[in-house]
Amino acid sequence: MSARQVLTAEQMRAAEQALFDAGTSVADLMEIAAGGAAEWIRRIAAGRSVTVLCGPGNNGGDGYVIARRLREAGNAVSVIAPLDPKTDAARDAKARWDGPVGTAGGAAGDVFVDCLFGSGLTRPLVPEHALLLRDLAARHRIRVAVDVPSGIASDSGAVLNDRLPAFDVTLALGAWKFAHWSLPGRALMGQLRLVPIGIGAVAGAAQLIARPQIAAPAGDSHKYRRGLLAIVAGAMPGASLLAASAAQRAGAGYVKLLAPEADPRTPPEVVTDSAPLGEALGDSRIAAVLVGPGLGRNEAARARLGDALRTAPALVLDADALMLLTPTMLVRGVSTLVTPHDGELETMCRAFGVIAESRRDRALALAKVSGMVVLAKGPDSCVAAPDGRLALAPPASSWLSVAGTGDVLAGIAASRMATGRDPFAAACEAVWLHGEAARRAGPAFTPSQLAERVSEALAACL
Repeated sequence: MSARQVLTAEQMRAAEQALFDAGTSVADLMEIAAGGAAEWIRRIAAGRSVTVLCGPGNNGGDGYVIARRLREAGNAVSVIAPLDPKTDAARDAKARWDGPVGTAGGAAGDVFVDCLFGSGLTRPLVPEHALLLRDLAARHRIRVAVDVPSGIASDSGAVLNDRLPAFDVTLALGAWKFAHWSLPGRALMGQLRLVPIGIGAVAGAAQLIARPQIAAPAGDSHKYRRGLLAIVAGAMPGASLLAASAAQRAGAGYVKLLAPEADPRTPPEVVTDSAPLGEALGDSRIAAVLVGPGLGRNEAARARLGDALRTAPALVLDADALMLLTPTMLVRGVSTLVTPHDGELETMCRAFGVIAESRRDRALALAKVSGMVVLAKGPDSCVAAPDGRLALAPPASSWLSVAGTGDVLAGIAASRMATGRDPFAAACEAVWLHGEAARRAGPAFTPSQLAERVSEALAACL
């Protein structure tokens, strides 16, 4: 789990302090971290020249160690440092480099390494440092950032300066930071690699969503044991049909549409129950209910949502259901997952009295106040639980930015809940399966084509 944890700058400092308290010196830890980064850079450089930009703190100290290690490996190395070291470890690292140090730009070569400022930076680079960074990056063909690119806020991924360079590779030291998985900063980092330094598991740390482990159905399984998912249809049945198509491929044994009337587009493998909704929801075999895709926002839709909230054993709420939901409607402590995009998340935050800025903070606050798990979807999706757990999604295909893919995601999540997963686990599994299905679908797919790839994504987890 420690290789998947995502730490704030404060958590990272505390984790490093735990290593110091256990007997590792600052200098020794710098040698471990920078040595691991240097090995990556040595392979990237493949004998070519390297320029290292060093700052005044321990990130700059890492740069001096990297420069020394690369020189020992036979690379031609230049070091640029606009400021003198300000920490003992950085001063010692510079002394061990024992080579020339330039103070201005003009150096050119094959590989540029940014060690100017690391994860502790919270304010913009001063103009002369931003100019130096841009100039050196422009003079090199390959660009590598150590820990976090200078000018990007570690805890948010905010880009603090205009016209920051894009990097080909970013080497995270010790643990992932939020910036590595958060836009807009993530877009400037290129490929991401983790350099382990012995950091242990940190209590309460966010986790990166990884490929889930999903077991095939037991030998004596049947459709109800695998999970009956009921999808409440409404004014626009096409959305619920998309969700049903994805849900059938995500593990549930039985997917049923609860619709006022059968839609002629409904495929034969999808059963439609047109009984009054309260009666249909009374089936004790139902394991989970999905409400929202195509529901509508009129009074009839509100009544259908209310019926589901009063009777469902577990719930996934999406789309229109999120726009209709109010705190007074949550009358039962049933396991519930909500899947808002940014506009729906903003509406829900207003309804529940949540005030927060970022998608991540809004999701955490909404989960805490409502008791629901929140899958805040977007180009950098996250999953937040009422107890404070947080999971971040790795980048998925940008081709997902098309109408209907949210219905597919909701269907996957509801299917996973019908199989018995709790809302947090179901959301994390759904995010990964959704992204993998998109990867397999290639470019410019329709939501139906995306749904058809879900079973392939599921097979990759067996």
